[in-house]
Amino acid sequence: MIDRYSRKIMQELWSEKARFDALLDVEKRASEAWFKLGVITDSELKDILSATFDLDEIKDLEKDLRHDIIAFTRNLSNRMDSDAKKWIHYGLTSTDVVDTANGVILKKVNQILLEDIKVFMAVLKDKAYQYQNTICVGRTHGIHADLTSFGLKYALWYDEMNRNLKRFIEVSKEIEVGKISGAVGNYANVPPFIQDDVCASLGLTSANISTQVLQRDRHAAYITTLALIGSTLEKIAVEIRHLSRTEVAEVREAFGSKQKGSSAMPHKKNPITSENITGCARLLRGYITPAFENIALWHERDISHSSVERVILSDSSTLLDYMLNRYKDVIANLDVFEDKMLENINLTYGALYAQRFMNALIEHHSYTREDAYDFIQKVSSEAISKRIHILTLLKDEKHFGGLHPLTDKELETATSHDYYLKHVTDIYAKVFR
Repeated sequence: MIDRYSRKIMQELWSEKARFDALLDVEKRASEAWFKLGVITDSELKDILSATFDLDEIKDLEKDLRHDIIAFTRNLSNRMDSDAKKWIHYGLTSTDVVDTANGVILKKVNQILLEDIKVFMAVLKDKAYQYQNTICVGRTHGIHADLTSFGLKYALWYDEMNRNLKRFIEVSKEIEVGKISGAVGNYANVPPFIQDDVCASLGLTSANISTQVLQRDRHAAYITTLALIGSTLEKIAVEIRHLSRTEVAEVREAFGSKQKGSSAMPHKKNPITSENITGCARLLRGYITPAFENIALWHERDISHSSVERVILSDSSTLLDYMLNRYKDVIANLDVFEDKMLENINLTYGALYAQRFMNALIEHHSYTREDAYDFIQKVSSEAISKRIHILTLLKDEKHFGGLHPLTDKELETATSHDYYLKHVTDIYAKVFR
């Protein structure tokens, strides 16, 4: 991932050095397991555990060998003085080390992402309670529909992120796995004990069965989960982008004192981070297709998945880490204009209360639903088209053929904002239990 969308901590975890550190760790754990079986002596193990590599030397070797793992193991051997070098990579195949090393790296990556998710959710929860009783327009099809609590938006996002959290925890278990089962996965040259012991020492799950590689449904599920989380962030971003529009203006991303919005238009204050998150989510979803295509490998393995995963595993996890960290700050510092929310409620001249008026006619004045609906629809349309508040029209007896069916008390009750907030605490109790 490019530096612009990478935090240093993730860059380090996915660095070339970190990869070879993980490979070396697996090699050493395998030697420890062989030692437990009595194959390697104590002195030989000590020499292996002190082995080191040199990245530049590995790259030079790879130019001729055209195989990074052989270059790596030969570099280890070349830097060892004792005969213990013969046990380096003993009984193993390249992917035994590569797949297990990926599990090591992903375990560290997942710890960071897990914390990112929890911190992001904490921000959503805080904002949900801050705006629990803030009344605003609810929109369906982009059109004013009914009144709701602005805090419910955050509660909804929190609930969705909670599902994402559960998905992430489960898929992390599936991806934090190792295999050391040999060239075709039948443990012919390396007993199952080696795999179980190495994985236990690394805190990984030991695969039940594998070929030369771990099966890539695990990786497809993992990438899909990351993309789901990113898509939730996009969902939030799209809402904020809409609410930031000049015609709506209910929220605005915090704008720094020296920040600029446009090279041509000095007045602009754009929701640039929300737009950035939308774009990043598109990129994240783009990794799903190659991840799924990696599932079908030839026979016991081919190498078509390797080049793909060198990109998508690091890029997707690094990008999501960036998104969660950048966007939590936007959510935490979002400017919310409650006065503008109230102003927008009045854009339809009280037509927003139409359902309440209709229900009052049905409940208290013996209207059929059809008659009540048709009547209130007509009055609502007149209010909007003539820009006259609906209460003024409803208080005009001519609309009722000389009979005024709704009392002033009923009209006042129908336009009470408390009515729309009466079950918010019940919803919160379910979401934040």
